[in-house]
Amino acid sequence: MLQYSLAINEALHQMMESDASVFLIGQGVKSPWYVGNTAQGLLNRFGEQRVIDTPVSENAITGAAIGAAISGMRPVVVHPRMDFMLYGYDPIINEAANWHYMSGGKSSVPAVIWGIINRGGEQGAQHSQALHAIFAHIPGLKVVMPSTPYDAKGLMIAAIRDDNPIVFIDDRWLYGVEDHVPEEVYDVPIGKGIVRRQGKDVTLVSVSYMACEAVKATEKLVASGIDVENIDLRTVKPLDADLIIASVRKTGRLVIADGGWKSFGASAEISAMICEKAFDCLKSPIVRLALPDCPAPASGPLEKAYYPTWKNIAHAVEHLLENGKTRRNEDDLQSAVRETGRGVSEDQA
Repeated sequence: MLQYSLAINEALHQMMESDASVFLIGQGVKSPWYVGNTAQGLLNRFGEQRVIDTPVSENAITGAAIGAAISGMRPVVVHPRMDFMLYGYDPIINEAANWHYMSGGKSSVPAVIWGIINRGGEQGAQHSQALHAIFAHIPGLKVVMPSTPYDAKGLMIAAIRDDNPIVFIDDRWLYGVEDHVPEEVYDVPIGKGIVRRQGKDVTLVSVSYMACEAVKATEKLVASGIDVENIDLRTVKPLDADLIIASVRKTGRLVIADGGWKSFGASAEISAMICEKAFDCLKSPIVRLALPDCPAPASGPLEKAYYPTWKNIAHAVEHLLENGKTRRNEDDLQSAVRETGRGVSEDQA
């Protein structure tokens, strides 16, 4: 058994040991306060030339990493708070994402741009944002979001090995999750989701922390007699569309749980894709659970209402099956789902 954060740490140790071109750069890589125990032991083992603790300058840090990647290195640049990756937009979006295309395929950017989501803890709007949809919008970037320790290690290894720029996004709420993680080096294929449970009544699609909540919701729903097919995307881009479409064609119903905002987000893209390619199979409107379109609060009680939990997911699925047996006005259904799951917190179980 290994914690999620230590699974990332094991991946970094193994890849830095096997490939001298791999190095870690970012703010606070020496400090557990910044990156938890994901960088544990790296500095002592590989030294300051390959574990580079930088000043606070996200644009410069990211630009240095992208330049190193273009020159043949394989950097992993970590942003302990994903919110401040925004300062690195230029090297990520204008340079890394476009370089292979603009060079006519003669050059690549094998860089891992690692952003950590820090939701909760009354940290407020500037320290709590999940920005995966922004990066998934950009041609030339791949975006991965593992939800389990096994996938965290495997996707980090796959990201380091890939010759394209990879945005690797994790969630600090996952760092204490434990699961079996093989000691050997392995990778998880980028662009491939996984069916956590097969079912026939409804398809539940989620990613990252919401995938963990979806597992809890699925257990509760199955115990009540609802046969849920649970899909963990693992990769946001490229999206495993075939997996989702095949499931929806089987179940006829779709609930999407995303840890980002609802408008123009990952759930909107998945919903649009199903409407374009599998609309004829839908027995009821698609239901999306995501963050409300407002900044994160800096209050514990408000956070409980702001962040969806497995209870909200379970309520949404139950309401869909009870009231969405035929197509009806989606606004009415979404309103009912919100009312059913409003303000439910863990301590109200």
